[in-house]
Amino acid sequence: MRIRAVLPCVFFAGVLPSHTQPCWTSGTAAPDRTYQLLRSDENWSFLRDPSLREDFWDPIKYIRLRNGRDDWYLSVGGETRQDFERIGNDNWGEQPFQNAFFLQRYMAHLDIHYGKHFRSFVQFKSGIETFRQGGPRPIDEKRLDFEAAFLDVCSGGDRNWIALRVGRQELNYGSGRLVSVREGPNVRQSFDGAKIMSKIGSWHIDGFAVRPDVDNFGFFNNPPDHQTAFWGIYSTRPLRHQISADLYYLGIARKNATYNRGTANELRHSLGARLSLPIPTEERGWDFDYEGVWQFGSFGAANIRAWTFASETGYSFLDKLLKPRFSMRADVSSGDNPATNTLGTFFALFPIGNYFGVLADTGPGPMNFFDVHPRVQTVFPHDVSVMTDLVLYWRKSPFDGVYNVPGSLIRAADGSLARFVGYRPGVEVRWQINRHAYLQGDYGIFYAGKFIRETMPGQNLNYLAFWAGYKF
Repeated sequence: MRIRAVLPCVFFAGVLPSHTQPCWTSGTAAPDRTYQLLRSDENWSFLRDPSLREDFWDPIKYIRLRNGRDDWYLSVGGETRQDFERIGNDNWGEQPFQNAFFLQRYMAHLDIHYGKHFRSFVQFKSGIETFRQGGPRPIDEKRLDFEAAFLDVCSGGDRNWIALRVGRQELNYGSGRLVSVREGPNVRQSFDGAKIMSKIGSWHIDGFAVRPDVDNFGFFNNPPDHQTAFWGIYSTRPLRHQISADLYYLGIARKNATYNRGTANELRHSLGARLSLPIPTEERGWDFDYEGVWQFGSFGAANIRAWTFASETGYSFLDKLLKPRFSMRADVSSGDNPATNTLGTFFALFPIGNYFGVLADTGPGPMNFFDVHPRVQTVFPHDVSVMTDLVLYWRKSPFDGVYNVPGSLIRAADGSLARFVGYRPGVEVRWQINRHAYLQGDYGIFYAGKFIRETMPGQNLNYLAFWAGYKF
């Protein structure tokens, strides 16, 4: 009943991630060959001009469907990613062996525009796991299914417009701290439902009501999760000096949610705000990303009162050798005290898969923690970048446990009052060969702190990965 009361409100106001009109195209749109995180955000209509076709894949990026109509067209795209991973002492020794395995990801999409007001988008995904001891995890394997299959209906112009999207779709907002497509793991997250998108002056506003898809291993057998309902409002607008402001509300209802204190039905509301300044691309300067969230609701017979604050501040020296960028992250989220009648554990909803960088799909997550995360990034010739970082990680509440990135409890408090969970140095090397292809290597060791050693087992966790990807 509470969910039904909230749903009518979500369509009044939220961010269209790329600020791209979802259906129609402007004849003056500047060419943009960037491959977006959400491929449905790309706009290849500029290739209606044959003189702009210069890439091998350009003939299939814009295929006219009706003579004399530029806005009836088909765009075809896809990508592949090959990933070798080795995880040693997963969960700090609960799986005390070196688990080496190979992951393959294949995705292909069709983007069909039927004039200015209608559009359909279909994206297939296939994830395959080989050699992992214990078999694939849900984030590792999906033989074949729809990542997206939706219809857009749109109306408006360049300054003000509104669009309805119905079907299976991806959601990714802000920095991905709370709502993301889970890019790090092999199988991405998708949702079934409806979303209204709009642009009113400088504001981009989304309202959505969806259910996450259940990850099953087979063919076309990912149903919506009827144990979970997710709805929200997300709005964003530019301010002065390239600064952007986001304001949002997110609601989630889960049956049989589990925390350190136990399992119960959960209804949780999140109110958040974010200020961000992008990393400069042409001259030296500052960048930042600050975000705060307050959560309330109910967990069984208990109340929910939780919060988080996340920050990243960086400075780039683009006029210096290797163009270094120095940055510092500092994040905190509340934890629980089971002796009270209020659940204090912050829940990160659907966070980005590699929340802490190098450890893409293992290690602790953004719940009941505070961390300090310095990082140095440099750029070498031939588009080779190197990122080195260090994460120091503590528990916020000594009465609550440690959770993984999806939000599952992986180490209960078990009577330990120690806060220090451990620290992880890491390095990432990436070679962007061209706009289509890249190679990447990641390595990190998470050294067990006092809490991990006291709750046993307390071995050091290590992670190694080699990635190769191609997009068109």
